[in-house]
Amino acid sequence: MKKFRKYIGLISVCLAVMLFVTACAQNGGVNKPPTGFIYGSIYKFIGKPMQNIMLYFSNIIGGANGAGWAIILMTFVVRMILLPLMLNQQKKSTTQQEKMARLQPQMKLIQDTMKRKDLNQDQQMTLAGWQRELYSRNHLSLTGGMGCLPLIIQFPIMIGIYDAVMYSQSLASSSFFGISLSSRSIAVTVIATIFAFLQGYLSLVGIPQEQKKQMQSMMLMNPIMTLFICLSVSGSVALYWAAGNIFSVIQQLIVSFIIMPKVKKEVDEELKREPITEVVTKEKVDELLNVKKASPVQSEQTKELHEKLRNRNKGKQQKRH
Repeated sequence: MKKFRKYIGLISVCLAVMLFVTACAQNGGVNKPPTGFIYGSIYKFIGKPMQNIMLYFSNIIGGANGAGWAIILMTFVVRMILLPLMLNQQKKSTTQQEKMARLQPQMKLIQDTMKRKDLNQDQQMTLAGWQRELYSRNHLSLTGGMGCLPLIIQFPIMIGIYDAVMYSQSLASSSFFGISLSSRSIAVTVIATIFAFLQGYLSLVGIPQEQKKQMQSMMLMNPIMTLFICLSVSGSVALYWAAGNIFSVIQQLIVSFIIMPKVKKEVDEELKREPITEVVTKEKVDELLNVKKASPVQSEQTKELHEKLRNRNKGKQQKRH
């Protein structure tokens, strides 16, 4: 369960998208924009401006596929704006992975010991403390380098695109190479899911084998969430998602073949200046496991024995005096 913790934010946002789309679909038809306080405000301040932008780009591009190309163009603009933030987070994540690879022998000692079923509470707390100390003394974050901020920032854009299409007669009747922008599209869903999987596959390039095994199951999270979201939204939002995933593949290529080699070199130089701090050793683990797990009765007996020895020593000292 712990290894999926960093995906909780992603899952929450994805569920919010699906719930919002369902609520919007129940709120009104194509030509009847929402008037309620929440959905009305969202449409007024996000959907309507996005609708005007899409209509503007669609008219400039022209043709039967103009609206679809407008969505792709908007996707490109949004992702280019977010690119510095995304690359910065990818760099942090890559740095974390590289340092984690150096800490793997110590981490494996802790993880293997934590799997034992005969540990008492004190031993478990000691191991958890060692893990925190290992991260802290080697300047690593317990939460990792990646976040879901770029996805959260894109959330209003997805809402805007949905509203723009669903509440505009001209956009709702538009299509992109025969794909309706106002209804669900299996074709766009498949494309978006394939590129999400490809991006995940590329993210494993250059990762140490031990970490790769841990990340393989997590790699499936993004394609699965993409599949469910695109099956729950209109073709316009699915097209935005698919275009974003294509952009993510390009971004991942930059990370895997340009940023990652550079980060590896920087980490090597940093570790030459500040070598990995050793916190856990096999000897310390063996010493921890060899500590006797005294029961309450044994502890009381030991206490009584010590008390008798102290009284006996007191009596000897008094006789001498």
